[in-house]
Amino acid sequence: MIIKPRVRGFLCTTTHPVGCDANVRQQIDYVRAQGPIENGPKKVLVIGASTGYGLASRISAAFGAGAATLGIFFEKEGTEKKPGTAGWYNSAAFHKYAEAEGLYAKSINGDAFSDEIKQKTIDTIKADLGQVDLVVYSLAAPRRQHPVTGVVHSSTLKPIGSDTVQKGVNTDKGEIQDFHLEAASQEEIDNTVAVMGGEDWQMWIDALDEAGVLAEGAKTTAYTYIGEKITWDIYWHGTIGAAKKDLDKRVVDIRERLAKNGGDARVSVLKAVVTQASAAIPAMPIYLAILFKVMKEQGVHEGCIEQVDGLFRDSLYGATPRLDDEGRLRADGKELAPAVQETVAEIWGRISTENLTSESDFDGYRQEFLRLFGFEIDGVDYEADVDPVVPISNLV
Repeated sequence: MIIKPRVRGFLCTTTHPVGCDANVRQQIDYVRAQGPIENGPKKVLVIGASTGYGLASRISAAFGAGAATLGIFFEKEGTEKKPGTAGWYNSAAFHKYAEAEGLYAKSINGDAFSDEIKQKTIDTIKADLGQVDLVVYSLAAPRRQHPVTGVVHSSTLKPIGSDTVQKGVNTDKGEIQDFHLEAASQEEIDNTVAVMGGEDWQMWIDALDEAGVLAEGAKTTAYTYIGEKITWDIYWHGTIGAAKKDLDKRVVDIRERLAKNGGDARVSVLKAVVTQASAAIPAMPIYLAILFKVMKEQGVHEGCIEQVDGLFRDSLYGATPRLDDEGRLRADGKELAPAVQETVAEIWGRISTENLTSESDFDGYRQEFLRLFGFEIDGVDYEADVDPVVPISNLV
């Protein structure tokens, strides 16, 4: 099968297995080039391990600290007629490279919100690892079936309090336009918090701790994004922000639970990057395109792997963690630097369809978006016939 990208809005409906493999390999090479992570984790559970920051966490733990990793994700395998999801191919590549290094790697494919997958994870840890010393929570799902009530909650991308008009870009046409966003109802806010907030993270830690599979001194982190004023209406002050603020509330109890055994729990703040989730937020593609231009010009641009590798070295396992007043670990300093944000704000004020490509790195944004699906990777022959059926070894 010769696979080409098919993009509709913020979705790419095709994926390239060889490209995904090459993308994973590049991230592994980056981590290795930084040298070993001193005092890093040895047995790691990554919940949401197949794309973005979760995948980068698994790669950093395995190839930076030599850790055994167990990954949880919900992905589709390819068939002879249709490619699988990018997360499936990413995970298959990760397994291949980890096993070539003699590193333990197993994965569980299923609904991480369910009690069934939590129990399967606990059973696997008990059988293979005994205990884990780091739990990374990096789920990005549009809906969640609550394991207790059975209710299916769906998240929304809406402002809170009042309607708003936000500048964005039609990624299909490359045109700047205004997006009118209706204010969320309380039910929509509550549903978004149920999907993207901290309840499931807390349920995971409670279940793991009660099962005795958290090692003494175990750490856990969940990822968040705060950003700056340009994105606050739809993000930090919107429904997603309400969910992220729920992480800040939940982490207090999680930290207290783990502290009893010498452990710790932190929310980690990361910078804006291109992900399947961020591509769906109206203001983010244009904000990212401007941010890329500015950070590249200032020599401080970072993607997922640079962010997470730095987080592990500087804060999670560093001697002097970068903490804010709320007790969060911060890895977003380069994005929020005044020199960056002031320039971004200036460009934001004058960006238009006519100057989109000159005033922003929209081409770079589109390339990063396609890279999520295995396209636009240097060294990959996209005219070659590839097999879309790629098994994941050691799938539990």
